[in-house]
Formats: sequence, C-alpha cells, structure tokens
Amino acid sequence: MTSAYLAANFPSDALVFALVRIEDEECRFKDEGLRRKVEDKIGAEFIATAEDDAIIWTMFDLEQYLGQEITWVTGPTFDKVLRPNDRNMLPNVLHRYCTQHMKVEPIFNWWRALNIPPITTQIGYRANEQKRATKFMQRCNADGYAEMKAVIGKSLNGRNRWGMIPWQRPSFPLIEHAIYKDAIVNYWSGKPVRFATYNNCVGCFHRNALFLRYMYDLHPQKMAWFESKEGEQKGYWRNENGQVTPYARIRQMARQVRFTDSDFTSCDAGYCGM
Repeated sequence: MTSAYLAANFPSDALVFALVRIEDEECRFKDEGLRRKVEDKIGAEFIATAEDDAIIWTMFDLEQYLGQEITWVTGPTFDKVLRPNDRNMLPNVLHRYCTQHMKVEPIFNWWRALNIPPITTQIGYRANEQKRATKFMQRCNADGYAEMKAVIGKSLNGRNRWGMIPWQRPSFPLIEHAIYKDAIVNYWSGKPVRFATYNNCVGCFHRNALFLRYMYDLHPQKMAWFESKEGEQKGYWRNENGQVTPYARIRQMARQVRFTDSDFTSCDAGYCGM
C-alpha cells in the first residue's frame, strides 16, 4: 500500500516490481489465467509467491489505476536461493541475504541491462521511519549512491572480475513530505486497488512469533513451506545470537484468543529490510 501510494503521488519515469517466487505446488497460484499473465510479465515460470497472493491482484489493479505500465522482474526462486550455498544457513535477521537476491539484484539487473547512468530511486519509508532511511544512506558511497557487487569483466585467466557498481541514489519522498500511514490508508479508501492486509513474505523471520502463528491460520500451505526449509537446511529462520525459535514450535503454540487482523500492526508484521 505504501509503495503504491508513492507511485500514485510521486510520479517517476519507471515503475519496477520484484516478484518473490517459490516452487511449491501446494502453494500454486489458483487463478490459472492470471498466473499465465504473470509468466508473460516476468518471462519465467511462476508457480507461487512467498507473499500473500493478493500482491498479484494489487499489481494488475495498480497498473490500471495509474495508467502506467509496471515492469515486473524476478530473480532465482526462493528455493534456489536456499539450496546449498557457501553460507550453509537460512537467512535471518542478522544475515538477510534473501532480500538481496530476490528484490534488490533483479532490479539492479534490470537497470544494468538498460545501459544508462545511475538512477534516482524513490524508497517508500514513511515519516516515522527516519532511522531506516539513515541506515540506508550509511550504506551508500561518498557520493550518495548505493552500490552493487557485480561482474565487471574477465581476467586474463578467464575468471570473472568483480567490482562495486554505483547504480542508485535513494530518495525518501514520504519522509520529506511528512507522510504517515494514516494518510496512506485514507488515500486508498474506496479506490479500485486490492491490497493484502500485510505485505512481504508470509513467513518472514522479521515477524514476531505470535504473528507467525496467526499466519499459520491464514496461509497454512505457505507456512508449511517455510517450516520445511528448516528441516532441509538443518537451520532456523529465527536465529539471533544462538537463540532459535523453530517454526514447528511456533505452529504448536497454543492460542489464548482468536486472532484477527486488528490485533496486529505493521510493526508486528516485519519488513523485508530494504
């Protein structure tokens, strides 16, 4: 909803959406016609997304509402990102490499293929998220550009040469214009764009345990996918300084009350860390 508000109120030359995909047939997107349209958009197979399926409807609705084409990009599926790698661990709050591979890199690759100078990107941090904006800028180079490590050529022995490429200068229009969540919710009220109640991957490790337990009720197949990865990787999504909370334990948590969407806020829901 916040990124959609940004697109609607702060026009830009290009709108780009990075789709997070998973390969689990149990989570297969149910609308076959729309699923095929997604494949046409991304030029790759689409079985399911790790996010709420509503994100697919949101993007098509938003494109119609704005009257502007949205470019869809995608990286490797979440399954491929998690297959044996040099990290030998699941991403977690200390090592958030999933965002890099499935959100940031696909957009970087889209930009690089255009062969254009570094661009200004609008980041949807709201007025109360100044700390996130500050952390983002601290990762930029001395000229204020975010950099990406990428192959920049070949060495004499044929191996890839890697380097840091400055590619985007972040801006934060919602902070600059003091836009808070209430203004965003009010803006979309009554407009023909459908949104998920909560964004990002349904099993995101940034979410607190009670919220994840609630996700088991709303998205049992997708939460089963997240839980299965702990068994395959012999690791844990929620691992902070050796303190682990297996998703199987979260699933088994007893609920004292019947949760509803109003019991949680965006703070409980976590974020992808961009």
